Amino acid sequence: MTDSTDRVDPALAAGNRQALAGYQARHFGWRVADGVATVTLNRPERKNPLTFDSYAELRDLFGQLRYATDVHVVVLEGAGDNFCSGGDVHEIIGPLIRLKAPELLMFTRMTGDLVKAMRACPQPIIAAIDGVCAGAGAILAMASDLRVGTARSKTAFLFNRVGLAGCDMGACAMLPRIIGQGRASDLLYTGRALPGDEAHAWGFFNRLVPPESLGTEAQAWAAQIAAGPTFANGITKTMLHQEWAMTIEQAIEAEAQAQALCMLTEDFGRAYRAFVAKQKPVFEGN
Repeated sequence: MTDSTDRVDPALAAGNRQALAGYQARHFGWRVADGVATVTLNRPERKNPLTFDSYAELRDLFGQLRYATDVHVVVLEGAGDNFCSGGDVHEIIGPLIRLKAPELLMFTRMTGDLVKAMRACPQPIIAAIDGVCAGAGAILAMASDLRVGTARSKTAFLFNRVGLAGCDMGACAMLPRIIGQGRASDLLYTGRALPGDEAHAWGFFNRLVPPESLGTEAQAWAAQIAAGPTFANGITKTMLHQEWAMTIEQAIEAEAQAQALCMLTEDFGRAYRAFVAKQKPVFEGN
């Protein structure tokens, strides 16, 4: 069968398709294998805090993922026994108190743009959460599509505890969608830590596993999704995100158009032929 890329003008493909397996990350770990990219926040001695540099690079990388041909799922994890302790106290919080309003807005827009990029990239994002998951770390977990955690994890939207509002990086819009308005209000008004078992009971965690199984579980889940119809999965992510701002009638029409588009893919034909042959379909993402 002719590769679908043969039907695409090379100039169009060059500007809209790229491989990211060879990307050299500077401020976190990055690897790609079998369609699964793994982002590792790797400052374990400080519980993997974010810096101005890592925020900006994460924002830009998730933006590039919109054009990646070799990444179908992303796993976001922390090195060691913690996920992410939020913004680095010395490298971010200290400098922020000396900035004027225009520069502070530059920072808050940058952090918000990271969440926008995570939601806009078509790849499902799985957050693997152990230990501390606080502040901006909790936001990264929230902005992911799926979350697998451990009982010993502590997730805290602790902005209130440092004198800030809970409305940070989209928390007041997104967190209630995941766990409900009342529960989100509890966390955002108090900044208290949410234990792993409670996070699972509330639906913030999709799965709860032992710490020693966390990486394996996240990678296995990612591999399962990566083996699915990549284009269709991207459409699902887009519609899950966009339909919150639609009426039911608008959502049904949008889904009708989206599903018709998916019916034009070769993966849809592969699934039909596999069904007729009583075989499992092998999807190729086109």
